[in-house]
Amino acid sequence: MSKPFLILQLRPETDAADGEYAAILDKAGLAEAETHRIRLDQQALPEGLDVGNYAGVIVGGGPGCVSDPPDKKSPVEARIEAAVLGLMPQIVARDHPFMGCCYGIGILAHHLGAEVSKRRFGEPVGAAPCRVTPEGAADPLLAGLPEMFEAFLGHKEAVQELPAGAVHLMTSDTCPFQMIRHGQNVYATQFHPEADARDFERRIHIYKGYGYFPPEEAAALIAACHAADVTHPGTILRRFAARYR
Repeated sequence: MSKPFLILQLRPETDAADGEYAAILDKAGLAEAETHRIRLDQQALPEGLDVGNYAGVIVGGGPGCVSDPPDKKSPVEARIEAAVLGLMPQIVARDHPFMGCCYGIGILAHHLGAEVSKRRFGEPVGAAPCRVTPEGAADPLLAGLPEMFEAFLGHKEAVQELPAGAVHLMTSDTCPFQMIRHGQNVYATQFHPEADARDFERRIHIYKGYGYFPPEEAAALIAACHAADVTHPGTILRRFAARYR
């Protein structure tokens, strides 16, 4: 039997976590039986977890920020962050397959010693055009995709510099580091490769009081998401799963 994928979820909101998990399964083309799902707000990582027991690790997004001062993080946020960061030495040292979505790029960049902050490059909730770099066009997860395509995103903090040893795969006018790779198998995106318009509609409802946007703009944001042409980001997640399963 092939190894499962470890799906780590950081969202304390059950509706958001369940929707994200379903979206990851759908876009990656994975069955539940091919995954080991852990909601880090509710479950601790198994003691002595060895990432080598998994085909790959996929980390979802969440409302927390790596760059928030420790005294501004709730106990749940601090515990979630510590759990994910605790796995990064294994993942990076072994060049183990990893896909960090949104929050995951902050985790990877922070582990690699790059600045992750709210100083610049935050982006409003919605769809934005992202461009594949020449290095990205040569990467197996992006090869053959259009040079520019829309993706769903929305984040307060961002990677401020390319981490040492990382390859720059995708960019945008408002946030330069939309996708990076470390080694050959450790990936992270600022955008959400798992999300479609229905996913973002759900998240807009759930997070409308979290400071991402004025709550009265929720209906307009939902309409804009459904009007956007977001079709290619899911291919990245599907290729990741197919490559490493």
